Amino acid sequence: MLPDTASLDLTRPSRDGGRDAIGKFRIGVAAASILVDFALEAKCYAMSNSVGVRELSRLISRLRHRQFGVLVTTSYVDTQAYKEIKEDEHPIIVICAADIVDLLRANGMASVEAVDQWLKTDFRNNDPSDNR
Repeated sequence: MLPDTASLDLTRPSRDGGRDAIGKFRIGVAAASILVDFALEAKCYAMSNSVGVRELSRLISRLRHRQFGVLVTTSYVDTQAYKEIKEDEHPIIVICAADIVDLLRANGMASVEAVDQWLKTDFRNNDPSDNR
């Protein structure tokens, strides 16, 4: 969804300052480009549980000057929280479950089996239970 991401560093699971990752996004081309910092917050929620104002406020409060935020959720953003993003013009990009599904399908993963195989193949080394 953000193909011009120049770097992305995952933060440690706790004491992460309210961010799950920090990165740099490239705007422009070659020598004329600039890098802009962003903070990413990920919420793995069931479809019955939305991301609310509290979780969103946490991300907003952690943004530094000239930084934008990315909220990724396997669910959706509550109406009030999304309204606050828009009305207050917070520099937040929301990637929700429907966006994730669209991205997976656009990359040839239209079934649970295809996604499962991709995760096992490309992310096996990130699984602490994998002893290989």
